[in-house]
Amino acid sequence: MKLQIFVAAALLAGMPLVAQSPALRPLLAAETVSVSTTNVSNRTDERSAKSTSEDAADAIPQQVPQPTTRAANTARTEIKRPKSEGSMVGYIDDAVPSTELRIRFDGGFNDPYPDRAEFFYGKCGCYRSLPTNSPAYDPKAPGPAPGVARNLNFQQLYLYGEYSPLRLPRFSAFFELPFRWIQPKFVENSGGTFPDHGGISDVSLGLKFAVLDTERSTVSLQMKAFLPSGDASRGLGTAHSSVQPGLLLYHSLSSRWKLEGQLQGWIPVNGSRGVPTVGSSSFAGSILIYGLGVSNEIYHNSTIRLDPVVEFVGWHLLGGFQTQLEPPGPVGGAAAPQDGTNIVNAKFGLRTTIHDHSSVYVGYGRAVTDAAWYKNLLRVEYRYVF
Repeated sequence: MKLQIFVAAALLAGMPLVAQSPALRPLLAAETVSVSTTNVSNRTDERSAKSTSEDAADAIPQQVPQPTTRAANTARTEIKRPKSEGSMVGYIDDAVPSTELRIRFDGGFNDPYPDRAEFFYGKCGCYRSLPTNSPAYDPKAPGPAPGVARNLNFQQLYLYGEYSPLRLPRFSAFFELPFRWIQPKFVENSGGTFPDHGGISDVSLGLKFAVLDTERSTVSLQMKAFLPSGDASRGLGTAHSSVQPGLLLYHSLSSRWKLEGQLQGWIPVNGSRGVPTVGSSSFAGSILIYGLGVSNEIYHNSTIRLDPVVEFVGWHLLGGFQTQLEPPGPVGGAAAPQDGTNIVNAKFGLRTTIHDHSSVYVGYGRAVTDAAWYKNLLRVEYRYVF
């Protein structure tokens, strides 16, 4: 052992004399062979161990990375929006909660009694100019004056947004900002005229919840509120709040035919006093709103889809008054009660859907009853569903 240490030290120190010594040369050669053999053996053992380690690693099953807890929970609970398609109709409220933006334009013609039940605008301002001893005198009548408007034309632009959370696909909240322009005509000898007006009308907002949501049907409860943001003295609003609870329906009759409907109630809050003003009646009256519409897909390719639509929408007035100078009227022909009045409109239109997200609706509505909110209405809208 001492000799091996000596030889190694000599080699490292470069001792040529030792290497040239005849007596030590055989021993040096033997030790050199021994060291070389040991090194080769060590390298062989290292390669063998490495090979064995690699084989063992190959034999161990590969571990698949597991998702995080949040990702795993999301995978187990897949979130889906309502399965039914979007609304095809143009006048009946959409039953399907969704996230969408919509811009709508209406052109209405010949509204015969614009203050009827304070549904379109507030009680005629002409009551402010009546003699103070008249039972119909109302210094707080909020509508435009002077004069009594008749066969009024109007245009309305609506900006609508609705949001349905991804994790609450049956629920949505919505908001609508309307702009209105009016061009009144007047009853002769009604005390004067007022000019055309335009501006923001009464905004609305609300909530929608789908109590039933299947692949073919959606039934939703909706609560809508109207706020008096429009200037009633210019014919742009009603000067009172109102709420409108409703039940909405969407049903797929087949792959092409769709049925939609609504049943809603418009309830005014703190409307103007009735005629005569000394009573407990209100000029604003509650209204039952109902409607039914069908659509039929007549064309569909990878880009567009065409659905003609037919709708019937009705209003049954449960109270309120309208200003009219001709009889019948409770006070000198100034106003007529509206309890029991029925208004029904027929609507015809076409919805063009583009790439499933965008759609354009063009429609026409016409009163089919003598009583009417308007005689004719043109509607154009663009909708984008996210």
